[in-house]
Amino acid sequence: MPVAERRAQLLHAAFVVIARSGVGGATTRAVVDEAGMKLASFHYAFTSREELLSELVEDVLHGQETLLDLPALDALDGPDDLETLLAVGLLGYFEGVRADPLRERAMFELTQYAMRTPGLEPLAARQYERYRALARAALEEAARRAGRRWSRPVDEIAGHLVALTDGATLAWLADPDDTRARATLTFAARSLAALAAPYSPSTPAALPDASATFTSAALPSAAPPTRSGSTEQRSRA
Repeated sequence: MPVAERRAQLLHAAFVVIARSGVGGATTRAVVDEAGMKLASFHYAFTSREELLSELVEDVLHGQETLLDLPALDALDGPDDLETLLAVGLLGYFEGVRADPLRERAMFELTQYAMRTPGLEPLAARQYERYRALARAALEEAARRAGRRWSRPVDEIAGHLVALTDGATLAWLADPDDTRARATLTFAARSLAALAAPYSPSTPAALPDASATFTSAALPSAAPPTRSGSTEQRSRA
């Protein structure tokens, strides 16, 4: 088996183990057992468990594709209302969390691991920079489709969106009440939409170009990401 393929299988196995047992449970033995390999095979791919986990954190960072799952064009009845777009996107994100809660737990575990590990701390910050960039893209696209403009800097609102989805996700993982989570995310959509005003060509703050796109890629279950298909289907390193 080529080394690159072996590494990919071990990274996938490590993510599955972390989703099930946490970082502490991701021993070298547990990872190779999950991958269906012999222990000696591990050292042909990685020099240590720490190297494996460091690369997994990097994979998580670069694997996130979407934070807010906006509905497709013409998917809504009537015109694209900003609050409705945000609510549908956030609730779609939540369905991704519900579909694979172990992946979300693994994302949080890897973020904590990066924060606690000397030399990996910047990766956790970069992870959230990426989340905010994905959130900004979604917010700009939603505003364009609804014919609205943001009354506050979009980067600021993107930070709110990331914090809201993180909080809602963690609260649901600790106490999985679907009704409460959906109510929280609906409130978040209403609160964020209140930060927008009608778009007018005379206003100085122009909307993003209509050619701007926002991708919503499906993430594999318990695979090195990927963050859900919430708020980029969290998720999270």
